[in-house]
Amino acid sequence: QVQLAESGGGLVQAGGSLRLSCAASGRTSSAYDMAWFRQAPGKERDFVAASRWIGGRTYSADSVKGRFTISRDNDKNTVYLQMDSLKPEDTAIYYCAAGPASVIGSNYYSSEKYNYWGQGTQVTVSA
Repeated sequence: QVQLAESGGGLVQAGGSLRLSCAASGRTSSAYDMAWFRQAPGKERDFVAASRWIGGRTYSADSVKGRFTISRDNDKNTVYLQMDSLKPEDTAIYYCAAGPASVIGSNYYSSEKYNYWGQGTQVTVSA
Protein backbone atom coordinates (compact mmCIF):
# COMPACT_ATOMS: atom_id res chain seq x y z
CA GLN A 1 0.00 0.00 0.00
CA VAL A 2 1.03 3.54 -0.75
CA GLN A 3 -0.40 6.63 0.88
CA LEU A 4 -0.27 9.98 -0.91
CA ALA A 5 -0.67 13.39 0.68
CA GLU A 6 -0.93 16.55 -1.41
CA SER A 7 -0.21 20.06 -0.21
CA GLY A 8 0.34 23.52 -1.64
CA GLY A 9 -3.05 24.41 -3.08
CA GLY A 10 -4.72 27.74 -2.51
CA LEU A 11 -6.11 30.92 -4.03
CA VAL A 12 -4.02 32.87 -6.51
CA GLN A 13 -4.63 35.59 -9.06
CA ALA A 14 -4.40 34.92 -12.77
CA GLY A 15 -0.78 34.99 -13.90
CA GLY A 16 0.46 33.83 -10.53
CA SER A 17 2.22 30.63 -9.47
CA LEU A 18 1.69 27.76 -7.09
CA ARG A 19 3.74 24.69 -6.27
CA LEU A 20 1.97 21.49 -5.32
CA SER A 21 3.70 18.70 -3.44
CA CYS A 22 2.74 15.08 -3.06
CA ALA A 23 4.49 12.99 -0.45
CA ALA A 24 4.30 9.21 -0.72
CA SER A 25 4.57 6.91 2.27
CA GLY A 26 4.18 3.21 2.85
CA ARG A 27 5.46 0.76 0.28
CA THR A 28 7.59 3.28 -1.59
CA SER A 29 10.45 0.92 -2.37
CA SER A 30 8.68 -0.24 -5.52
CA ALA A 31 8.98 1.51 -8.87
CA TYR A 32 6.00 3.79 -9.32
CA ASP A 33 4.95 6.18 -12.01
CA MET A 34 3.41 9.29 -10.51
CA ALA A 35 1.05 11.80 -11.99
CA TRP A 36 -1.20 14.77 -11.38
CA PHE A 37 -4.83 14.90 -12.44
CA ARG A 38 -7.41 17.60 -11.88
CA GLN A 39 -11.15 17.79 -11.69
CA ALA A 40 -13.19 20.95 -12.09
CA PRO A 41 -16.81 21.13 -10.85
CA GLY A 42 -19.13 19.18 -13.12
CA LYS A 43 -16.30 17.85 -15.24
CA GLU A 44 -14.35 14.62 -15.53
CA ARG A 45 -10.98 14.07 -13.96
CA ASP A 46 -8.34 15.11 -16.49
CA PHE A 47 -4.68 14.23 -16.89
CA VAL A 48 -2.28 17.08 -16.11
CA ALA A 49 1.25 15.66 -15.97
CA ALA A 50 3.14 12.43 -15.32
CA SER A 51 6.60 11.42 -14.22
CA ARG A 52 7.76 7.96 -15.31
CA TRP A 53 9.94 5.85 -13.04
CA ILE A 54 11.71 4.21 -15.97
CA GLY A 55 13.97 6.72 -17.65
CA GLY A 56 12.59 9.63 -15.66
CA ARG A 57 10.62 10.98 -18.60
CA THR A 58 7.87 13.50 -18.01
CA TYR A 59 4.70 14.26 -19.92
CA SER A 60 2.13 17.00 -19.68
CA ALA A 61 -1.26 17.79 -21.15
CA ASP A 62 -1.39 20.25 -24.03
CA SER A 63 -3.48 22.61 -21.91
CA VAL A 64 -0.65 23.10 -19.41
CA LYS A 65 2.41 22.57 -21.57
CA GLY A 66 4.90 25.39 -21.14
CA ARG A 67 3.24 26.53 -17.90
CA PHE A 68 3.30 23.51 -15.57
CA THR A 69 6.33 21.40 -14.72
CA ILE A 70 6.30 18.05 -12.95
CA SER A 71 9.34 16.86 -11.06
CA ARG A 72 10.13 14.24 -8.46
CA ASP A 73 12.63 13.61 -5.70
CA ASN A 74 12.92 9.87 -5.25
CA ASP A 75 15.01 10.24 -2.10
CA LYS A 76 12.13 12.13 -0.49
CA ASN A 77 9.40 10.06 -2.20
CA THR A 78 7.86 13.31 -3.33
CA VAL A 79 6.51 14.59 -6.62
CA TYR A 80 5.96 18.28 -7.36
CA LEU A 81 3.87 20.29 -9.76
CA GLN A 82 5.14 23.80 -10.41
CA MET A 83 2.32 25.82 -11.89
CA ASP A 84 3.14 29.16 -13.51
CA SER A 85 1.08 31.62 -15.54
CA LEU A 86 -2.07 30.28 -13.94
CA LYS A 87 -5.40 30.90 -15.61
CA PRO A 88 -8.93 30.87 -14.19
CA GLU A 89 -9.59 27.69 -16.19
CA ASP A 90 -6.92 25.95 -14.12
CA THR A 91 -9.27 26.11 -11.14
CA ALA A 92 -9.89 22.55 -9.95
CA ILE A 93 -9.13 20.00 -7.31
CA TYR A 94 -5.71 18.58 -8.07
CA TYR A 95 -5.05 14.94 -7.28
CA CYS A 96 -1.77 13.09 -7.00
CA ALA A 97 -1.72 9.51 -8.26
CA ALA A 98 0.73 6.62 -8.23
CA GLY A 99 0.82 3.27 -9.94
CA PRO A 100 3.27 0.48 -10.72
CA ALA A 101 5.52 1.49 -13.59
CA SER A 102 5.27 -2.02 -15.02
CA VAL A 103 1.50 -1.67 -15.33
CA ILE A 104 1.07 1.90 -16.51
CA GLY A 105 3.46 1.73 -19.44
CA SER A 106 2.46 4.13 -22.18
CA ASN A 107 -0.96 4.76 -20.59
CA TYR A 108 0.36 7.40 -18.22
CA TYR A 109 -2.55 9.72 -19.11
CA SER A 110 -5.25 7.26 -18.04
CA SER A 111 -6.57 7.66 -14.51
CA GLU A 112 -7.75 4.04 -14.55
CA LYS A 113 -4.14 2.83 -14.54
CA TYR A 114 -3.26 4.39 -11.20
CA ASN A 115 -3.87 2.42 -8.01
CA TYR A 116 -3.26 5.07 -5.39
CA TRP A 117 -4.72 8.53 -5.00
CA GLY A 118 -4.31 11.44 -2.64
CA GLN A 119 -7.23 13.30 -1.10
CA GLY A 120 -6.83 16.25 -3.45
CA THR A 121 -5.94 19.89 -2.97
CA GLN A 122 -8.01 22.84 -4.17
CA VAL A 123 -6.48 25.32 -6.58
CA THR A 124 -8.51 28.44 -7.29
CA VAL A 125 -7.37 31.05 -9.81
CA SER A 126 -9.19 34.36 -9.76
CA ALA A 127 -9.49 36.56 -12.83
